[in-house]
Amino acid sequence: MFDLDGTLLHTAPEIASAANQMLADLGQPTLPYQQIESYIGEGAQVLIKRCLCGKRDMEPESALFEQGQQLFYHYYAINAHESKPFDGVIDGLQALENKGLKLACVTNKPEKFTLPLLNNSGLASFFDIVVSGDTLANKKPNPIQLHHICAKFNVMETDAMLVGDSATDIAAAHAAGCFIVTVPYGYNQGQPIDDKLVDATIVDLTELVTLLA
Repeated sequence: MFDLDGTLLHTAPEIASAANQMLADLGQPTLPYQQIESYIGEGAQVLIKRCLCGKRDMEPESALFEQGQQLFYHYYAINAHESKPFDGVIDGLQALENKGLKLACVTNKPEKFTLPLLNNSGLASFFDIVVSGDTLANKKPNPIQLHHICAKFNVMETDAMLVGDSATDIAAAHAAGCFIVTVPYGYNQGQPIDDKLVDATIVDLTELVTLLA
């Protein structure tokens, strides 16, 4: 199972651009790229709220949030297709597919962005299952998405692995009882991955075949 943003695709530039266009339209100061990147990982709604407030753990007024959400979705729909896979992603997925492994994508991103992104980047064909942030009642770090995928594949969670880039992925995998492998190049809210909390770290997805051998 693979996370999308920060693991498969480098989506932060397009997300940051859409967020700052949203803020500009609302007459609010735009934010530095690194700050917006640190807000990625818990779904679009959380990111929008953080951008509107300029910090974590604050709630904007509901009317402002609704307006901001509409603007962000509008601008992100325009530029999302520009996101590209990280180095090693296509080769790594191809190698895993060649081994006959079942692959799924699990993300907190809404489906209306997830599916076009996978199609436009050439990654869609690798995945038998795609679970987006609005597919089920909850999303990562809640383990329901991982349980759902394992049930669909008819595999035990203890025989499944999540590959991600953030503390959100780590928490979801721990809660589900899955293995967790992380990449170092993603968007872990500006913080390094705590190696003590993961089963392995890899430089890129091409290392997974060796890891699973």
